Amino acid sequence: MIYLDNSATTYPKPPEVIRAFRSAPQYYGFNPGRGGYRRSLKTAQKVYEARETVRKFFHMSSIESVIFVPSCTQALNTVIKGVLKKGDHVIISSYEHNAVARPIHKLQQEGIITYSVAQADINDADKTVENFRRLINARTKLIVCTHASNVFGYRLPVERLCALAHSNGLLFCLDAAQSAGILPIDMERDRYDFVCCAGHKYLYGPMGIGLLLIGNDNDVESLIEGGTGSVSDDLSMPSFYPDKLEAGTMNIAGIIGLQSGVNFVAKKGIDRIFESENRLIDYLSKRLSAFRHIKVFRPAANSFYHTPVLSFTAEDKDSETIVKYLSEKHDIAVRGGLHCAPLAHRSMNTQETGTVRISPSVFTTQNDMDLLIDSLRKFR
Repeated sequence: MIYLDNSATTYPKPPEVIRAFRSAPQYYGFNPGRGGYRRSLKTAQKVYEARETVRKFFHMSSIESVIFVPSCTQALNTVIKGVLKKGDHVIISSYEHNAVARPIHKLQQEGIITYSVAQADINDADKTVENFRRLINARTKLIVCTHASNVFGYRLPVERLCALAHSNGLLFCLDAAQSAGILPIDMERDRYDFVCCAGHKYLYGPMGIGLLLIGNDNDVESLIEGGTGSVSDDLSMPSFYPDKLEAGTMNIAGIIGLQSGVNFVAKKGIDRIFESENRLIDYLSKRLSAFRHIKVFRPAANSFYHTPVLSFTAEDKDSETIVKYLSEKHDIAVRGGLHCAPLAHRSMNTQETGTVRISPSVFTTQNDMDLLIDSLRKFR
């Protein structure tokens, strides 16, 4: 199989990640912070080491502000529902994933908040920033913005949007599901208030683990309550991180696997990974653009605002038909449809047919791209 659906989840995983994940139940199959016996303490030490690995990777000052969560979706929900109060206003971009759009939409339906969608211009970062600026009002509290579109690979000017938020006394939350591990994220330099990451995508960890990174000493209410192994005589959740946001038994295997994935990315180098994957997508874009029956959606190759993701459509065929053809005839795995991001498709007028998305990983080769190109040449 040629696997080109890495924006959904990276596959294959690095061998060291698989080894770490498999070893966890044998050597760290104990509850950290729940017992004073040796193996519980050993597991707690391993979790601490993983937290420290993440802290260094994202250039954070506080290890306690590294929060392990089951997914990026839960991290985003924690921020959105733990920061916004009745009467607040929030701004999101026109390229947001449903992990952002749905919880915010629900809060508005319940009469708790209002929200606005800022149109992101893929050809003009200045205009994008200005579109956000115009939507700020006296009740605006939070800007939530994806770092990169999971559909079109468009990289938003999030550093400038974070600065805009702070200059207006607002909080800024970065959805880094599609960027952590492929674009540099520096919490100290860029002063993000919240960064939400998926462990199983470009950090090469297993499924079922994500990150919520909290900056600038911000406070966020817990999404769920439960046991933490600390201050157990108090029925209120602990007021300190990470315990405040880590109720329940932790996903130790996921945490250990994620630590190995982060180390893998750090060793390879984010810049090298980006350049390698981007060369493949630029190559694919140029080849497919020569096909009369295919329309490619890709920012200009010399643009700063892009990531190694490409979407395309083919004549009047819906995307699922193309995905089925590639899978059944050529054993090539790609993603079709709306990609859980209807706002992005409305922005590009592809909501009727969806798009076929190609997303490589560090393990993708040019031969993989050539086989995809040959397969699409035959498609009618």
